[in-house]
Amino acid sequence: MPTDAQIRDALRAVIDPELRRSIVELDMVRSVDISATGQVDVMVSLTTAGCPIRGHFQSAVSQAVGGLEGVTGVGVSFDVLDNEQKASLQKSLGRASLPEGALARVSNVICVGSGKGGVGKSTLTVNLAAALAADGKRVGIADCDVWGYSIPRMLGLGAERPRVSPERKIVPHVAHGMKAISIGFFLDEDAAVVWRGPMLHKALTQFLEDVDWGELDYLLLDLPPGTGDVSMTLAQLLPQAKFVIVTTPQPVAQKVARRSAEMAAKVSLEVAGIIENMSGFTTPAGERFQLFGEGGGQLLADELDVPLLGKVPLTMPLREYADSGVPLVLADPDDPGAQAIRHAARGLVAMTPQELPVLQQPAAPPMAPPAPSPAGMSLPMA
Repeated sequence: MPTDAQIRDALRAVIDPELRRSIVELDMVRSVDISATGQVDVMVSLTTAGCPIRGHFQSAVSQAVGGLEGVTGVGVSFDVLDNEQKASLQKSLGRASLPEGALARVSNVICVGSGKGGVGKSTLTVNLAAALAADGKRVGIADCDVWGYSIPRMLGLGAERPRVSPERKIVPHVAHGMKAISIGFFLDEDAAVVWRGPMLHKALTQFLEDVDWGELDYLLLDLPPGTGDVSMTLAQLLPQAKFVIVTTPQPVAQKVARRSAEMAAKVSLEVAGIIENMSGFTTPAGERFQLFGEGGGQLLADELDVPLLGKVPLTMPLREYADSGVPLVLADPDDPGAQAIRHAARGLVAMTPQELPVLQQPAAPPMAPPAPSPAGMSLPMA
């Protein structure tokens, strides 16, 4: 029979999908009752009575506890944190409010950042997302570069404001099979954003918690360059997100990108890999030029001990399709730049957890009824 401590230890595998921490660490396991027959009843405290991830906790707790030796059954019940408990949790997390399920069904959050501007980070974000979507993944893009927002143009979306659902959630626009949200949808065209840190923090919080993302395999966040307020806010809101750093081959860009990695380490964000953009240019005649040097991406990957996910060459279609609002990987999948981006997307899939289908044991066919016993008398054998 498992002990209370063993059950709570098993429950560390149950992760709150939005807070990205275990329900044990969040002190959401209210009680554990163990009966002599092996029945275990667990009560979990939710942040809100209408929590949309109740079913996730129901199945995850049952699976975690049901696998322990001696457990014959698992019961899961729920209560709701009171105001004092919510305030304590908010304080421990360093948050002004608790999420209400907007990211509950997002499997992987990928932050795409760079140490400096002009390295093609937004172009790569859009094309990585399109490559994932082309492979059957459910994908969303959050344009967190509030000062230099460009995702709407790259996806061919206008400045129309998103609608609000009956549940008071912002419904993201959809382009090329991908959901997208950007500050550009809420401003006059080409308007400048002049915001200080608190306003920025509130906007990003709304993008993550007040947008109806639904079920997504990947949510890609296009970060502004540098290591300022946005990166710290996202680290606070999404402690389990992964960080992809975009750099060009030249040593100067590689050194600046290194600072983004240092920032990620300081706020405990995992660096998933490096993408080297503008890695070379090949003329129509086949002559290749290293316009921005060579090897910076691999040097940075080696220094950080992370994989180099891809080396994306300079191609004219990559720029042209970004301006026209169609991702290159969809418009011209045979372009060398498109092929390199799809290779990077496959590397991203390989390093993120995938939920494998559970094979169900086929039900045994019904047994045939026994043959009737012979009637009458036995005949003598010759």
